[in-house]
Amino acid sequence: MSKKIINDKLRREYNIGQLDESNVAIDPFAQFKFWFKEAINFPVKLPDAMLLATSGNNNHVDARVVLLKNLDENGLTFFTNYSSPKAKQLTENNFATCVFWWSEMERQIRIRGTVKPTDQQTSDDYFKTRPHDSQLAAHASPQSKTIVDRNWLINNFKKAEQSFENKQVIRPANWGGFILNPQSFEFWQGRENRLHDRLYYVKNKNNDWEITRLAP
Repeated sequence: MSKKIINDKLRREYNIGQLDESNVAIDPFAQFKFWFKEAINFPVKLPDAMLLATSGNNNHVDARVVLLKNLDENGLTFFTNYSSPKAKQLTENNFATCVFWWSEMERQIRIRGTVKPTDQQTSDDYFKTRPHDSQLAAHASPQSKTIVDRNWLINNFKKAEQSFENKQVIRPANWGGFILNPQSFEFWQGRENRLHDRLYYVKNKNNDWEITRLAP
């Protein structure tokens, strides 16, 4: 019999906070922003990192971590290579889920919704704010494609440096943003004895957000 790599020493209790219907925002966007600010101040190491789950026509589910770059009344914005597998899957099936896991605060946020590309101006505006070398990397890296080795990638980066020497780096046509428009939010707070708090936001027939409590 193989030896367990997960042992009882990894068990832990959750007792940092609580989540109650009486003290959350009616609007889940407002609740998210409140928690996000708390995560920054706590501090959580990577509060903007979110796990993005997607599925294409073959129904195979993929997941990877991307960075949240904006949140407003339209949804959550992130950026990627439009030639990447995630972009292809989102073109085939525009439903996705993202998850924020802030272990330092024993909190999780799960958001489901539909995804569409941002307009070109939004992508251009954000690309201009990226560090110069990150802009070059967007040109140098054919994201998720098989490459010979790291030297090939470094050489491609050097070619991009030469191409844009003393020039503004323009956004590649195959690089840009997506925005996830939420259909539901779930806020999770770890509690003692695994009796976690889970508050679920979903819109009713009147297009108002309703809050329900889910069993842990």
